[in-house]
Amino acid sequence: MAHQVPEDGTLLPLMEAFYTIQGEGYNTGKAAYFIRLGGCDVGCHWCDVKESWDAELHPLTLADAIVENASTFPSKAVVVTGGEPLIYNLDYLTQNLQHKGIKTFIETSGAYPLSGSWDWICLSPKKFKAPMQVVADKANELKVIIFNKSDFAFAEHNAKLVGPNCKLYLQPEWSKHTEMTPLIVDYVMANPQWEISLQTHKYLNIP
Repeated sequence: MAHQVPEDGTLLPLMEAFYTIQGEGYNTGKAAYFIRLGGCDVGCHWCDVKESWDAELHPLTLADAIVENASTFPSKAVVVTGGEPLIYNLDYLTQNLQHKGIKTFIETSGAYPLSGSWDWICLSPKKFKAPMQVVADKANELKVIIFNKSDFAFAEHNAKLVGPNCKLYLQPEWSKHTEMTPLIVDYVMANPQWEISLQTHKYLNIP
């Protein structure tokens, strides 16, 4: 990535930002402002935002401007996602959001060191780049995408990395949700420490 993102995180490659309803995991159904940062080298073949991978395609944006825009919306909750947001130092962004009374949530693969101050950390690990233990230790929510049957074993492996109070979710990959959802239903009934997450925003046809 040729972008010269400053180490202090005062400029970040912003792909998009939008106000919507959180569609997945523990916070499903809640209004939130989403900040999607460009740049990812995890490379999931089923990723539904591959246009986020190349940070060069997305303008370096003042973190102060991102915070100011976020503060104009009724819900005082922000979800930072990507791409892989932890490629960047998110201390400055989150501190300034929180100074404005905005709660900070992140969705991350956990493949990079943890930065930022977070009210909620959703760890969504990927097979292509294992999560760091420092992120798993702090995760409030583990969300594993189920693309094929082998992903259940992957989910159990990652469940051993997180703390005892971490919420555990299995979510069908959208292109295979018709095939995978019945398997997840059976699995959760047999293993009730897990819960089902659905991409409800896709059913609602919202961002």
